[in-house]
Amino acid sequence: MRKLILTMSVSLDCFVSGANGDIKWVFTGDEEAVAWKVENLWNASLLIMGSNSFRSMATFWPTSTMVFAPPMNQIPKAVFSKQGPAILKAADTTIEPGEAQAQTGQFQPGAESWAQAYVASGDLADEINRLKAEDGKPIIALGGAAFARSLIAQNLVDEYALLVHPVALGKGVPIFSDLPVPRPLKLISSKTFPLGSVAQVYRPA
Repeated sequence: MRKLILTMSVSLDCFVSGANGDIKWVFTGDEEAVAWKVENLWNASLLIMGSNSFRSMATFWPTSTMVFAPPMNQIPKAVFSKQGPAILKAADTTIEPGEAQAQTGQFQPGAESWAQAYVASGDLADEINRLKAEDGKPIIALGGAAFARSLIAQNLVDEYALLVHPVALGKGVPIFSDLPVPRPLKLISSKTFPLGSVAQVYRPA
């Protein structure tokens, strides 16, 4: 049985992006915070995301040399989309290779895993419970915001790994706004990083 961990960067007022989608504040340059996020990714046996996040990530990570690229490419993926297998066209690395490899000139190890992602088109809770029933390390949900809100609203998240950044946005995109009732959480761990970000891990109380 695998647990589902939702991992997100959030502002002090708990937005995952600005109202216009701005996420520049996420990239603080804090090496210890980055190392924490990479370590968390390697603790996954499956990465899951919504269709919008899949489309953007599947065209970026296969040729990226960022520190996040190895786990992002090498860990198996599942994309939640009513579009069905057609969503995988976003990850077709055989189309326009010159354009697709513009970042580095070559695909990174594991790049093919994007085109091999499992497409979950059924009921969200049924699909999540089926994936959880398999053995292995945790499932990590990466986003986007609408997908995270659905997971939270249906009480499918077993653990929240939130990297809280020292910035208040005032307005933006939330992930806890669709809760039917307040949900108590228990703080499992907290770690402060040099530039002021705090990693907070919660489980349902």
